[in-house]
Amino acid sequence: MTNKNVELMRGEPEKAVKKLAIPIMISMILTALYNIVDGIWVAGLGQTAIAGIGFVTPIFMVLTGASVGLGNGATSSISRFIGAKNRDMATKSATQALFIFALASIILSIIFFLIQRPLLESYGASGQTLNEAIAYSTPLFVGLFTLMFANGCSGILRGEGDMKRSMYVVVITVILNALLDPIFIYVFKWGSAGASLATVVSSAIAAIVILYWILIKKDTYIDINLKYFVFDSKIVKDILKVGIPSSFDMLIMAIAMSIILIVISMVGGDYGIATFTTGQRLYLFAIMPLTAIGSAVIAVSGSAYGARNGDYLSRTHIYGVKMGLTVGIAIAIILVVFSSQLATIFAYTPETANLVPGIAQYLQLASPCLFFTGMGIPSSFFYQGIGKGLYSLMFTILREIIFVLPLILLFVFVFNWNLVGVWLGLTVGRSIASILNYAFARYEIRKTRIKFEN
Repeated sequence: MTNKNVELMRGEPEKAVKKLAIPIMISMILTALYNIVDGIWVAGLGQTAIAGIGFVTPIFMVLTGASVGLGNGATSSISRFIGAKNRDMATKSATQALFIFALASIILSIIFFLIQRPLLESYGASGQTLNEAIAYSTPLFVGLFTLMFANGCSGILRGEGDMKRSMYVVVITVILNALLDPIFIYVFKWGSAGASLATVVSSAIAAIVILYWILIKKDTYIDINLKYFVFDSKIVKDILKVGIPSSFDMLIMAIAMSIILIVISMVGGDYGIATFTTGQRLYLFAIMPLTAIGSAVIAVSGSAYGARNGDYLSRTHIYGVKMGLTVGIAIAIILVVFSSQLATIFAYTPETANLVPGIAQYLQLASPCLFFTGMGIPSSFFYQGIGKGLYSLMFTILREIIFVLPLILLFVFVFNWNLVGVWLGLTVGRSIASILNYAFARYEIRKTRIKFEN
């Protein structure tokens, strides 16, 4: 099975992107459902709990971004070695990646556990809202290694084109989370902490399953043997030149999110925070299929780059963008048309019913950017695939810091549009940045084809 995956990545790029994207798409949709299930159960705890968890969102984005980013670094490195038909180096890359995951989880756990209270207070969390936020965040920081290895090791499997088994693990994880959420939150009466504990436990199961395949069952293309582990700075740098910028993508978005939360708190209070947090869950669900397409683009473009095949590189990007545009437009229409019905899913109690109009408005105004995000996300992942993660980071900064934040500040404080200004700033900023991202990716591909002479 694994050899077929490798052969698929080395073959027709359109076929490879499509076949690899579908299982990743299913996995990420299920992952988004994982977050939605959390939101549904947490909604029963009331507006204060929703707002408290909302304040943790930027921090959780950093942690998730670090694990996914380092996993993307492993995917890029492994796929480029596979494209160059160098199995030994692909194996060494995967081995070094495991070391990176372990070290990163220890460092990040300590840092965020120590700074969580002042960080949350800086966002505007206070009183019972702060208590709910800390109750939710503490288990996440203590159990960070589970998230790091679950997402990171999935990146190793993606590097060799084994997307289906990553999907199987996600199915198990989502089912476990759906079962554990009500038990931990309501049966054991752990409240907000129960929601994060369910996430930690289900992530631990996912990590264990993937590590079993890689280290014990050994039916992967790579052949890791930890007995012979030797630190290799060259390979570590190869992984980190994509992994660090990819991780910083989420850090930049978390910083921007933190500022956005402060603005929302100023103009909308806990109601605005709860509205945004809930609407954002649906938005994150919406971009999961686009991220899946991007993840497939990483592996296939990495293989094409390793093989020095400029034609396949260009076709990989074009096909990824076409898929992204098609999916993005379809999802945007659904979110806008059914905004009220979708909002009701997260505001089904008498205490939270007043959130429905606000959530619906967020979806109606923020979702249209998906028309253009479909071309931006595959472009950012393309840079990671060819080992130029700094380009991806550059466009994240351009999108979040140069366009989105100034537009939000303009619309809110100059035009006095309040929450509407925040939602419109998100849409306009993301759309402009996505168009520029696509244009630059095509420019980079033209340069690379001249370099490869094909």
